[in-house]
Amino acid sequence: MTLHADPHLALVRAVQPLTPQGCQECLLLGSPWVHLRLCLTCGHVGCCDSSPNKHARRHASADAHPIVQSFQPGEDWRWCYVHEAFV
Repeated sequence: MTLHADPHLALVRAVQPLTPQGCQECLLLGSPWVHLRLCLTCGHVGCCDSSPNKHARRHASADAHPIVQSFQPGEDWRWCYVHEAFV
């Protein structure tokens, strides 16, 4: 995995998951998800691009919070939606 030096890393904060039990929007909708992503700017928990609603990507775009971290047990990688790259 190649890491990308990304200017958006300046937006990363120490966050607490807002909905540690699952994707914030999917929980409200009663919709399933595949994997979860944690916004490292505000703590939003959204579903991945393999999920039907892709809420993590939608949040990143709508709120200009591009860096997420996997919210799956045992995973700690980070992704920038703007650059479509690991950071």
